[in-house]
Amino acid sequence: MGGEAFCAIAARLGKATSTVSREVAGNGGRAGYRAWRAHQRARQRARRPKTPKLACSRLAAQVTEWLEAWWSPQEISARLRIEFAGDPMMWVSHETIYQALFVQGRGELRRELARCLRTGRAKRRSRHRPQNTGRIRDMVMISERPAEAADRAVPGHWEGDLIIGENGRSAVGTLVERATRYVLLLHLPDGRGAASVDQAMRTAIAGLPGELFRTITWDQGKEMAYHAQFTIATGVQVYFCDPHKPWHRGSNENTNGLLRQYMPKSTDLSAHTTEELARFARSLNNRPRKTLGYETIREARRASCAHRLNPPSGRSMCLRTSCAAAARSPRASAHSMVFAVDHAQPRDRQAPRRQGRGLEQVQHRQHPLPERGGELAQAHHRGHRETASAAPSTRFRQAPVPR
Repeated sequence: MGGEAFCAIAARLGKATSTVSREVAGNGGRAGYRAWRAHQRARQRARRPKTPKLACSRLAAQVTEWLEAWWSPQEISARLRIEFAGDPMMWVSHETIYQALFVQGRGELRRELARCLRTGRAKRRSRHRPQNTGRIRDMVMISERPAEAADRAVPGHWEGDLIIGENGRSAVGTLVERATRYVLLLHLPDGRGAASVDQAMRTAIAGLPGELFRTITWDQGKEMAYHAQFTIATGVQVYFCDPHKPWHRGSNENTNGLLRQYMPKSTDLSAHTTEELARFARSLNNRPRKTLGYETIREARRASCAHRLNPPSGRSMCLRTSCAAAARSPRASAHSMVFAVDHAQPRDRQAPRRQGRGLEQVQHRQHPLPERGGELAQAHHRGHRETASAAPSTRFRQAPVPR
């Protein structure tokens, strides 16, 4: 075949050009390809049975431990490469874990571990959830949402939805922050009516500083019929997704799937207390997340803290984190978000925030400090101290750096 193009060889053999290209590239390239050697390698790779990867007892024990902690196979696979970076024998793909659970006769993992999967099923099947939404008046569509919410650089933009229980008689509200994927759960003991959801949302808003709640994106479910009253009372604008487009709230949809491990379908969700929901949220917030590079939210927070203590420019930075600085450093923004949520003091629930609060009222600036000892640097620090002593505000609360 000397000198012939791959497309000509593929046409003569009746194969795709890409198939011929992969065969040659994987066996020495055009200059080093030898048909006999390639054939022997193919026969060796096709030999069965192969030793299963999970036959390693140490690896199987680690996978079993994390499955029992309700980690997904994909989370386990990625975390193994992080914690055992120098030991390839402790690496396994998520598909291998699924096959060990789903395929009869494998036996590397216990059959009952399939119950630890998010769906609880021992076989794959397509999932479909029909939407049952009502019409809502005066909706503000997602196309009008600020651009800062779309790029996930600034914390305070949330996605929300309901998890429905058995026969639609009970529900739990879910809120997911877009920048950090931090989860809050809403207790709805009186059902999923618009009044109950509105009250639960106001309670959740009251427990956090104002800058951590800027917008909420929801689907067009009738439980948000009181969205206008909610915006007037809290100053948080509610935006609605387009019909039949759940990817507009992708983080929330993904989180709802994870939460089904804690609150399975066809169960009575009203049986869960507020303390149980807080425990579910805390457990999920401590799981490694794919979007954070398989770090937990707290690990990402510590990394961003180290970045803030040692800025790339080599100069000290003002610790009053701003929205503009968050746009340049999403992980530092995530640090401020999570730490403030963990340590926030509830504000007065009887005093609603000012209606129509503009973004310019919650944005504050981050300035690189001048050289130490200079008059301008002293004035800068003195101005910060005077401002903090004169008018302390929960809205601009500084999140302390963890030790």
